[in-house]
Amino acid sequence: MSSKLQNKLREVRTGSNPMTQQQLADLVGVSRQTIISIESGRYSPSLELAIKISEALDYDLKQIFWLEKN
Repeated sequence: MSSKLQNKLREVRTGSNPMTQQQLADLVGVSRQTIISIESGRYSPSLELAIKISEALDYDLKQIFWLEKN
């Protein structure tokens, strides 16, 4: 059984305390293109990056990222 990492990063990032893709990228040490790729589902972040993103946005990791089983 395979699974795919899903996310609602764009929704969280633009929510009650909005942040641009560039601001988030700067906070977690990646390029804006990496944030775009994660949001669109083309790229799955490493566990380290996923944790940095959740901390930067002050959300629990599982509120942003989850595994969807096929």
